Amino acid sequence: MKFVIPAALAVTTALVSPALAQEGTYTASSNVDVLQGFQAGGGSDALAQLVQPFLAQELGVNFVNQYIPGATGAIAWTRLAKQSPNDGSTISITNTPMLQTNYIMNPTITYTIDEITPIANIVTDPGIAVVASGSPFETFEDFVTAAKENPGTITVGNSGVGGDDYFTSLQFERNAEVQLQKVPFQGDGPSWTAAMGGKIDASFTNVGVTLSQIQEGNLRPLVVFSEERLDSLPDVPTATELGYDLVAGSSRGYSGPGDFPAEARQQFIDGLTRVMDNPDFQAAADKQGLLIDFIPGDDYAAFLKNQEGEFRDLWDLIKDDVMAAQ
Repeated sequence: MKFVIPAALAVTTALVSPALAQEGTYTASSNVDVLQGFQAGGGSDALAQLVQPFLAQELGVNFVNQYIPGATGAIAWTRLAKQSPNDGSTISITNTPMLQTNYIMNPTITYTIDEITPIANIVTDPGIAVVASGSPFETFEDFVTAAKENPGTITVGNSGVGGDDYFTSLQFERNAEVQLQKVPFQGDGPSWTAAMGGKIDASFTNVGVTLSQIQEGNLRPLVVFSEERLDSLPDVPTATELGYDLVAGSSRGYSGPGDFPAEARQQFIDGLTRVMDNPDFQAAADKQGLLIDFIPGDDYAAFLKNQEGEFRDLWDLIKDDVMAAQ
């Protein structure tokens, strides 16, 4: 796997304006660019649209979302680590496991988490397998049976090589002793959209980005990759219930470049803490099926470092199989 990191990219921006902002408490900049490593409509965007209107009011700033898809987020995070100003005017949504697996799996990617400043994790979004509402797969058992009877032909989308959905696919193949045709996309949005349109058989994605489509009847959930059944999807079984030792998902938060100003970092953490305590925010997160998992500051940095070690161990276990299949 080789990803090319271009020096310059055209980006699309979206403005979040704090129309009802309190008197500004963020002193570094009145406008803050938020790098997103995936296309609009995916997990990063869901987090941005949830958090930033509330945070804009707390800090008195404008957030400008910059969508920079490609290389499973590596283009955006390389820019964050290598090219972004460290004056408090630029941050990025940081997603695991792809934040770490990018450079663990591919030595041509040169950034590491040691070159960024973790600010806070916000949510941990459980994995889910979804199909179109008209799919012949009524249950996860139907899907597994088809995969066993048609090795290498059942198409399953994911958010990109190295992402949580990609690793979920690999772990599932090992657990169920099946072979899938894995289809990478530039984010969760294109993956579940392709499943909904019948262009692929299924999508391994996340609950937070698909719940509304499930509730509207456009997608059918087959299984969740969470520890326990979810309150938002009480009738959907967990993979563990069905006999598969598989719990997976994506954690998403915010980070700045290396040497991010300590005062700016603390102002972000304080503002996010107030957002997390806001009942309106909590209700909005619950409506989207997003599980709040707030880990601020140095604890978030330690969380990412611990995950890095776990992902290295996992990659060591499966990389020979992955490379042989390419």
